[in-house]
Amino acid sequence: MQIESVRGESPLGRWSYSTWRPARPLAGILDHLWHYAGPTLHRRKRVFPNGRIEVLLNFGAPYRMLTGAGTEVCRVAWVGGPQVEPLLVEQPPRQEVMGMRLRPAGAYALLGRPVSEITGLSVDLADLIGPASTELAGCCAAATDVADRFRIVAGWMVGRVARHHGMADVVAWAVGRIDDSGGTVPITALREHAGLSKTRMVGMFREQVGLAPKVYARVVRFHHTLAMLQGGAARLTDVALDARFYDQPHMNAEFRALGGLTPREFLAARHPVGDGSTASDGPPAR
Repeated sequence: MQIESVRGESPLGRWSYSTWRPARPLAGILDHLWHYAGPTLHRRKRVFPNGRIEVLLNFGAPYRMLTGAGTEVCRVAWVGGPQVEPLLVEQPPRQEVMGMRLRPAGAYALLGRPVSEITGLSVDLADLIGPASTELAGCCAAATDVADRFRIVAGWMVGRVARHHGMADVVAWAVGRIDDSGGTVPITALREHAGLSKTRMVGMFREQVGLAPKVYARVVRFHHTLAMLQGGAARLTDVALDARFYDQPHMNAEFRALGGLTPREFLAARHPVGDGSTASDGPPAR
């Protein structure tokens, strides 16, 4: 297991951030695992739509959702459903938390129910999968290090997926094309190639992905753009063209619609680690 870790130090203390990206076939259902331990640098965080489902396991004080619907206080294990607008989260002064970022196929298999049931929601994991949630959180809490926690979650996810039906092949294929194109492939072309009516394709996507195909593509492109900016792409005009927006004003409008801020505001608020899925929302913690 090749884990990438970044460590830093702030006026509030030392922190560490670790990630692991699986190889195939697990990569088809799991984007990556991440783990953060250390002081909270900003008490309020903005979480952007990214086309993924996030399962979080918390080993410290609870989090509070300031916007969005569903569970307000998130304590041990919870799921963030597909989003089309940013979430504002109040974080505890110190964090020890890990996340399992699932691709649509992994989320559909994990839940064993329509993903549309949790679209726009934060939901306690136990309400969705029962006692297995408590067992998973307990095993991870008892693990001796980050690598052990990652191994436990990866193995648990493989077993969970094996017990449930996967998404329809045509939906999995369309999701793959959208992801590979960074959200820019024409949805009409995908639908015609798949031989589906518009109504049928939208219905299948909403059930198994949680979003209609065009909305999912918008979110994927937005996240792809955030990742480019997070990685250091500086010229906004070039980023807009690379992400296949009509122009920079079009990109700015999508940022406001899906992220609630402008690209320049994101650059000022982005975290020093991660893929651009989150940014600070407010002054530094003291």
